[in-house]
Amino acid sequence: MENQAIIESFSDFKEEKNIDRVTLMAIIEDALRNQLKKKYGDDENFDIIVNPDKGDLEIWRNRTIVADGFVEDDNLEIELTEALKIEPDYEVGEEVSEELKLIDQGRRFILAFRQNLVQKVQEHDNSIIYKKYKDLEGEIMTGEVHHVRPRAVIIYDDDQNELVLPKDQQIPSDFYRKGDTVRAVVKTVDLRGNKPVVILSRTSEKFLEKLFEQEIPEVFDGLIIVKNVVREPGDKAKVAVESYDDRIDPVGACVGMKGSRIHGIVRELGNENIDVINYTSNTSLYIQRALSPAKITTLNIDEENGKVEVFLKPDQVSLAIGKRGLNIKLAGRLTGYEIDVYRDVDEDEDVELTEFSDEIEAWIIEELKAKGCDTAKSVLDLTVEELVSRTDLEQETIEEVRSILRSEFEE
Repeated sequence: MENQAIIESFSDFKEEKNIDRVTLMAIIEDALRNQLKKKYGDDENFDIIVNPDKGDLEIWRNRTIVADGFVEDDNLEIELTEALKIEPDYEVGEEVSEELKLIDQGRRFILAFRQNLVQKVQEHDNSIIYKKYKDLEGEIMTGEVHHVRPRAVIIYDDDQNELVLPKDQQIPSDFYRKGDTVRAVVKTVDLRGNKPVVILSRTSEKFLEKLFEQEIPEVFDGLIIVKNVVREPGDKAKVAVESYDDRIDPVGACVGMKGSRIHGIVRELGNENIDVINYTSNTSLYIQRALSPAKITTLNIDEENGKVEVFLKPDQVSLAIGKRGLNIKLAGRLTGYEIDVYRDVDEDEDVELTEFSDEIEAWIIEELKAKGCDTAKSVLDLTVEELVSRTDLEQETIEEVRSILRSEFEE
């Protein structure tokens, strides 16, 4: 019973790791053989009988009987006199099996055995966690915030496994307290030493794609396919969707009546503005849809260099570019083209100065407007000297402004 008592004391932690008894006993045998090999130099002449039902084990050492005084290896051979103490009818040349008790191996042996056992249990546990989450890369996980660090939030899943949500994988508006529930996608699973490190992300395109899959039944069922996703986390996103069923409007199905379906996704992403567009293999039409809500007049596509020139009416330019240039930036990433925007104006037309806010700083526009120059032609009608005398602007600045304005009326 001594072996069983010691093994039971070692296996107290198995409940925390959720290891079944059969697996634990296999790990115990492996750890024990390692320790026997260290002490005796070899473990091949040992038989270890594990009984997982009783939680017990037996250790038997097999040695060959030799004449007294002829023992060359204490681990493999035993003198006849010693063998006869075990069984009185043994003879030289026979093999004798002797049961060993753990408690007789000494305190240092048992402590080292325990340390080895704990290490192997941890390795087993780590391998289970690694495989589980490696299979879940790209999938959404839900967990609870355990503690918040400056550079990361530590999250525990239902099995109390540690997951990491780094600061750079959080949406800028995210704010967490201990106990909060968090949804994020499994970005990567790496091994650092023997420990698996699970990195989560809320900023990746995959997270938004999987949210569509979770929240929109037609996407989950495969009736609507998410073709591409681009994001500036927390600000704006564009999602291209396609339906293989002509009866289904993919954009309408994703957005829902008055935005009812997409509202939950927007809220999850910190009110990120999501444009859902209908995917098409027609490059020209795809670029036009990607620049929505702007309406394009014409465009020239340079397939070889991956560039496109887009011409719009002056009042559509700011819509195409978007706040902080996000709309055109995301449209370019979505379509894979470098997009250049040009104002489409006739020689007889004039353009409000405010339409040039993407190229001319606002304070310069205000300075010109204050002097009565509120359109492009009203500025071009004056000479550089006249503008210098009327405004507080430097000659170099005025020449640069005139150059920008003049280019709008050139062929």
